[in-house]
This record gives sequence, structure tokens and C-alpha cells, in this order.
Amino acid sequence: MDFIDYYKVLEIDKNASEDEIKKAYRKLARKLHPDLNPNDNNAKKKFQEINEANEVLSDPEKRKKYDKYGKDWKHADEFEKAKQQQGSSGFASDNAQRNPNQQEDFSDFFESMFGGTAGGRRSSQSKFRGQDLSTELHLDLKDVFQSHKQTFTVNGKAIRLTIPAGVENGQTIKITGHGGEGVNDGPHGDLYITFSISNSTKFKRDGNNLYVTIDLNLYTAILGGEIMVDTFDGKVKLTIKPETQTGTKVKLKGKGFPIYKKEGEYGDLYITYQLKIPVNLTEKEKELFTQLSILNSNG
Repeated sequence: MDFIDYYKVLEIDKNASEDEIKKAYRKLARKLHPDLNPNDNNAKKKFQEINEANEVLSDPEKRKKYDKYGKDWKHADEFEKAKQQQGSSGFASDNAQRNPNQQEDFSDFFESMFGGTAGGRRSSQSKFRGQDLSTELHLDLKDVFQSHKQTFTVNGKAIRLTIPAGVENGQTIKITGHGGEGVNDGPHGDLYITFSISNSTKFKRDGNNLYVTIDLNLYTAILGGEIMVDTFDGKVKLTIKPETQTGTKVKLKGKGFPIYKKEGEYGDLYITYQLKIPVNLTEKEKELFTQLSILNSNG
């Protein structure tokens, strides 16, 4: 496997902070996302590379291993264990002769340690579990209102995942066996996906409940009537009581967000009425409001 400089992929310095890594990844992810570049294979390849780079550099432990072992970082733990068992004096001495500015290549050592030959003798065939991988999946709130399938790429592999309705921002799920490859036919590691959910809708989400503020015209607020309001999945008709005050709240049961992994169950939608004062009144309307004001003061 060729060495990939993850720092160059994310266009950051090797001393970049965690915050700088996160900002660089998000900037490039927005630019190269396949949805924005549907016919650009080069953009798709680069998107895969930045995801792979972010998986490693955003994790302090993986980054430390990558900085030390380069393309062989996934086998760092196995190397350390084997070095302790078999002794490392010869390897360390050889390694000391390397140019400190060069990316070290441990491939030959791993081959001899985990399945090749060393000095004409067959080495240990110990099996080691692959590394766990983690990635961040960016979605919009409307994307997680219904369960759906989505294909994305992690570590160069396409994974088709069913995203359950109701997942929350920051929630992490585990996909067993989709992590790094094991050594000597050892089991694969696991894949951890953290959801980063933005919200481009007018609804505010709090757990399974949704909140929204809607304008209510003065005439309907005073006299009452019926209005059509938006819920997350369609419109409903509401009856407004006469003399409804601004700030009045109503609850629509079961019109909130789906409850995670509870098919057919939903939170509630809370609506707050905001009185909308009429503008650009005609002379006739002003006259009528004046009469109402006089009647009210006399009353």
C-alpha cells in the first residue's frame, strides 16, 4: 500500500490542532461532497481520501500511530507486542540509521513478523484483530425523519447503511466487522459512525419533540377562525379560538419527530402563535380601528 500523506490531503500542517483538523475536513467535505459533484469522479476520489484522513487525524491515538508508523499505523499495536516478545535491538539499531525527515517504512518488518520469513525461519502466525475505525456522517434534519439507505465510503470501501429514523446529532452507532482488516486472517475491527445533523428547517428539535413559531394575523386572533399550518410531514388545519393572545402555545400530539428504533411512535409538535400586526392600512381600515379605539375607551 502506497503512503498517503493525510496532512496534505486535508491541506493542513503536521502540527495542526484538533480544531484545525475538524475545520479543514468540514470545509473540504462541503466542497467535494458527491451530491454536489455528481459527475466528477476525481471529486469522489478526493472525498474518500479526506474521509480516510479525517478518520485517522481526528483520533489522537490513531494520529500518534500514523505519525510514527506511516502507512503501517494500523499494525502499530501488533508491532509493539511482537517487538517486546522477540526483542528489538536489531530493528532499533537499523531504524536509528534512517533519515529522521523520511517517512519510515515498516512493511518488511511486518511481513517477517506476521507471516513472512525471517532469517530463513517461519515466523509466528498469531492472529490480530483489525483496528476500529470511526467516521462522521453529515446529514440534515429532514434526512433523518424517515429511515433510509445511504451508501458512503470509509477507508476506501463502499458501505451501504440503513439510517434509522430519529437518530440524534452526535449519536454514535457501531457497525460490527466493518473496521480495519485483521492480521493473519484475524477478525476485522468495528466501524463507529457519529452523526452530525444540521437543521435547515424552521422547526427546532429537542429530543423527540419539535417546536415552531407561526404568525397569526390580528383579525383571526380577535375573531377566531381556521388556519393551515405546516408540520414536518404535511399541513394540518387548526381552529383558532377568539381573542387568542400572542405567545399562546398549542400541542399537536404525535406530530413531532420519530422516536429512534420505535416504529410508528413520534414525539409532539409545539406551536407558538406570534401576533402579526397589519401594515400599510387603508384610510378606511384606519378609520375602523379609530372607531374601535373610541368604543374601547368608552367601554
